Amino acid sequence: MKMLSPVVGGWYKDLETHELFEVVAWDPSTLTIEAQFLDGEVTEYDLDAWRQLTLAQAEAPEDWRTPFELDDDDGMDPDSPYHPEDWNNPVSMIEPDTMYGVEDY
Repeated sequence: MKMLSPVVGGWYKDLETHELFEVVAWDPSTLTIEAQFLDGEVTEYDLDAWRQLTLAQAEAPEDWRTPFELDDDDGMDPDSPYHPEDWNNPVSMIEPDTMYGVEDY
């Protein structure tokens, strides 16, 4: 199989371990390649080790949050003034009376 050249930002799949990773750095002076796996782990390969890998180019995963260990709950703002658990609370729907001419400072 033809050796794939490391491209920063390129996604590869190791055909032996079936792991998907992205090349995050390539240093031609030291001949080292840094790769980040989907679980966030970063590893470094020298060029000889890279040549021994059985790789295929791959598409980037659809869920880009995986390396950062984010889930859907991380997008919720705990300081938001309106929380879903209050939607059924009738007190949360009471609007204050308007008092014209009175300003609170």
